[in-house]
Amino acid sequence: MSDAPTKRFRQSDIASRAGVSVSTVSRVLANEPGISEDVRRQILKVAGDLGYPLKAGPKASPGTLALIASNGVTGGLSIFYEGIVEGLRSEAARQGMSFEIRLVNEAKATPETVRELMASVGAQGLFLVGIDPGDALCEWLEKSRTPVILVNGTDPRLRFDGVSPSNFFGAHAATRRLLDAGHRRILHLTGSHRQTIRERIRGFEAAVASVDGGEVRVIRLPFENNSSVEAHAATLAALKQDPGFSAAFCMNDFVAVGVLEAVTEIGLRVPEDFAIVGFDDLPCAEMASPRIATMRVDRVALGSEAIGMMRFRFCHSEAPARHVSHAVVPVSGGTLGEGQRS
Repeated sequence: MSDAPTKRFRQSDIASRAGVSVSTVSRVLANEPGISEDVRRQILKVAGDLGYPLKAGPKASPGTLALIASNGVTGGLSIFYEGIVEGLRSEAARQGMSFEIRLVNEAKATPETVRELMASVGAQGLFLVGIDPGDALCEWLEKSRTPVILVNGTDPRLRFDGVSPSNFFGAHAATRRLLDAGHRRILHLTGSHRQTIRERIRGFEAAVASVDGGEVRVIRLPFENNSSVEAHAATLAALKQDPGFSAAFCMNDFVAVGVLEAVTEIGLRVPEDFAIVGFDDLPCAEMASPRIATMRVDRVALGSEAIGMMRFRFCHSEAPARHVSHAVVPVSGGTLGEGQRS
């Protein structure tokens, strides 16, 4: 008496049990990139449970996790980081790198939390996006020899790889635009504890110091709620105290929008009486009236660069840390009459 023949399972059976499409199953079994690690693991588990013959594919690259600083006000993803996420995702898929993403409050990025999050997705490499690691996290990253890339971040001690816009030189160039337009008394509205923002302050101050008769005032915003609202109030207070300032360089375009609203509210003509330059080239800069003159940061390129840096770090774990700075590009706007002021 012979046994009943064993059923031969097909990819459609795997798809049905895993709750995905047959094409997704086919891509996973072919070791194609662009599938989330959670889905990939689920499909392979179902295939294994069914006894489906799995081919040995090429060795997968180590998994990675991106921890992205959540917006301090809303707790969501800041619009600035949307482009970076796009660059990270698309380049990771192109290179076949397993990639997961989690939002996290920077203050809660402790060694314990980071270790647990990495373990939960099987990640060996870490992207810290908009997060400056604290002392405890830095110590753990060094001791554990975890491959880490600071994205839109800078380690002053260069212990970790990083990629960012050229904050010092970008701020220097932005301020030179105001100086070249004839402005000598300039406000700088800024905030944040981050090293990247401190670099923008240094660039601003260095540019003003390069000319005779320059006078500045650095206004640090608390960033406790809406940055545009805070910039609006701070600008009104500064010009009430000293109406002699004729321009402002703003750490980002949200701040620039608040400055623009403040100066027009008190009857100053822009750019004839008061000029403004922002930073980042966010959508709000283009939607403002007049359009805000700013400095464009290619956020997608930052994300793509970070993936390449991680691949290099996986292959060359002993190589010295490096930091890559991307140039920022001036964008014209109606808030700056470049070449028109005597």
